[in-house]
Amino acid sequence: MARPRQFDEERALDAAMRAFWEYGYEATSTQDLCAATGLGRSSIYNTFSSKRELFSRSLARYLDAMADAQDAVLEDATRPPVERVRALFDKIVADEFENRPGGRSLGCLGVNSTVELAARDPEAARLLDRDAARRLRTLSAVIAAGQRDGSIAATRGPDALARYVNAIIGGMRVTAQGGAGRAAVQAVADTAMDALTRRRPPAPPAV
Repeated sequence: MARPRQFDEERALDAAMRAFWEYGYEATSTQDLCAATGLGRSSIYNTFSSKRELFSRSLARYLDAMADAQDAVLEDATRPPVERVRALFDKIVADEFENRPGGRSLGCLGVNSTVELAARDPEAARLLDRDAARRLRTLSAVIAAGQRDGSIAATRGPDALARYVNAIIGGMRVTAQGGAGRAAVQAVADTAMDALTRRRPPAPPAV
């Protein structure tokens, strides 16, 4: 009997994750979660004990899935490092415009939860900090590799540039969530790539 329950829990987590992603933690009611998961209140509380635990598990599931997807792009050794960064930006744009209910993207559950909860919810902050550390490690490694082969020309250290790229990605998601069109979000990505790859002209000789 354990196997069917495990399957049901994962399906319920995916459905709950989508509800929290679309509405946020506070605005998602227990009734919303019942409708999303197809479970009754007693089943939700018997399985997850509380809305808070269901959210924590949904957020962890989302963050792990998104970080796995980022790692798959950035650790693709068949591409030069700079092309991996470019491919990551391309993926963000594609993901944001895959589904736009009401003409707006859903954005990122991680970004949304950072704004809504990180300052006052220690468990959410812990999950988000863990996710950020993982993302930054992978970004820093690929940027350092790009600097070594000369394809990334920015002179700041890879850790600082990783934070820059991560902030740009968050901004792209918020921009899409605000209703901006694909061309506008793509322009943000293209500008970031220019900043990473464009070499500064040499300083004029001293007179």
